[in-house]
Amino acid sequence: GVFYLYMKTAERAHLPKKLWERVKLPRNYEKAMEIINKHLEFWPKLLVHKIKQRLTKMTQYRIRMRRLQLKVREKIMTVPRKKTQRDLRRLDKAEKAAQLDKSIESELKERLRKGVYGEIYNFPFKQFDTILDMEKDDLAPEIEEEEEGEIEYVEGDDIEMGDMDDMEDFEGFGDEDG
Repeated sequence: GVFYLYMKTAERAHLPKKLWERVKLPRNYEKAMEIINKHLEFWPKLLVHKIKQRLTKMTQYRIRMRRLQLKVREKIMTVPRKKTQRDLRRLDKAEKAAQLDKSIESELKERLRKGVYGEIYNFPFKQFDTILDMEKDDLAPEIEEEEEGEIEYVEGDDIEMGDMDDMEDFEGFGDEDG
């Protein structure tokens, strides 16, 4: 936002560090034109005219920039195309793998239900429970479960006397030391 007038002087050609003279131009357009006229008084008129045109154009840039900064605009974000394509490909692969996993799982459950493998003891509990639930739902009307709260009475004649002797041996078992 700050403009400078740079002038190259031939007298200082032997000092490259000080070859260019820099003059700060004020923000006011008319004052900046006066300073250009004063410093470039003996320069070729065509060159001075080009410098004034450049100052006019840059001043208009500055005015437009200020107006745009005052306006509240939506920031336009670009979408990284490669990344979105990569994500879509990964998503498709994951869906295919999930379908394959589901088909394998359903096939294994079906085989387990048919009893192809016999008895399996290291089957994961969650899947096993779900299979059992499905089997219970399928077989629930056919099988009647026994009630646990039902008490059954039997005659004492069925128990042999040898069994009673064994029971007497255990009476003092909790009292002994050692």
